[in-house]
Amino acid sequence: MTMTTTSLQPSQPTEQVRLRLGTRQSPLAMVQAVEARARLCAALEWAEDAIELVPVVASGDKIQDRPLAEIGGKALWTKELDQWLADGRIDASVHSAKDVETERPDIFAFGAVLPRADRRDVLVGAASLAEIPQGARIGTSAPRRAAQLLNARPDCEIVTFRGNVATRLAKLEAGEADATFLAAAGLQRLGEEHIGSPLDSSTWLPAAGQGVIVLEARADRDDVLATLGAIDDQATRHELLAERALLAELGGTCHSPVAVECVLRDGTLTMHAALFSPDGAHRVDGEAVFDPSDLEAPASLARDLLGRAGDQITPHFRLAQ
Repeated sequence: MTMTTTSLQPSQPTEQVRLRLGTRQSPLAMVQAVEARARLCAALEWAEDAIELVPVVASGDKIQDRPLAEIGGKALWTKELDQWLADGRIDASVHSAKDVETERPDIFAFGAVLPRADRRDVLVGAASLAEIPQGARIGTSAPRRAAQLLNARPDCEIVTFRGNVATRLAKLEAGEADATFLAAAGLQRLGEEHIGSPLDSSTWLPAAGQGVIVLEARADRDDVLATLGAIDDQATRHELLAERALLAELGGTCHSPVAVECVLRDGTLTMHAALFSPDGAHRVDGEAVFDPSDLEAPASLARDLLGRAGDQITPHFRLAQ
């Protein structure tokens, strides 16, 4: 679907407003909310001003000097929007799926999962992993990226990088690191797809939910869920739910170095997942092929991975009880 260019400014409340979409206030989050609004308006034949965008400042955007895992994890991206949604100040929230905690309150439900964009990571600062200079400093705050990088290039040093795309690129330009990683989907949505070198997702595995936008509503709002359902992409929903089922069984947190790619082809899901020790020295991989309705299969893969993982990996996960 080709999206038309629209204003990134929050829409102003009017008498025509039928839906209030809450979003984080970062540039990428606003772009994603605009995309969600455009898709809804196209599917429902609504005017743009029928959907009000409601920016909310997330705790994760306020604290930029420490890794997310040290200050509260993924909940820092969702808690303000969760409160607004629970209170009825917004009708739905727009999230990057990879930023949504695996365990969610029962009062919320995914009303729409948008078609997946590019799931790959992009390396910025070098043309490939092999071409990163010996002993280079790599900026990232993601345990998955850090462990995966150190597994491939143990000579490198990890330095903490947080902030939005512009902030991280500015830090790189200022020499705070020699290279960094960004999500291809985010760069593309910001019109910055020319930046960096995409990494092959079959060898450099992405995060669960990477490239996916979800719209969440209260589970008791059948009217809102039905409205959001007009833009739900079933193929992406199947991939996302399978990836989240793997995480749920692993009991992974923001501290857990786990990577996964799950692809739906010809009605069948193929999942490749890997667990790492934080220092990247140890890695265990596994694969499963299963029907989209079989969410026990990714859970079984999680148990298999942990069953083969050593003591350097397992303390960073907990099997679901």
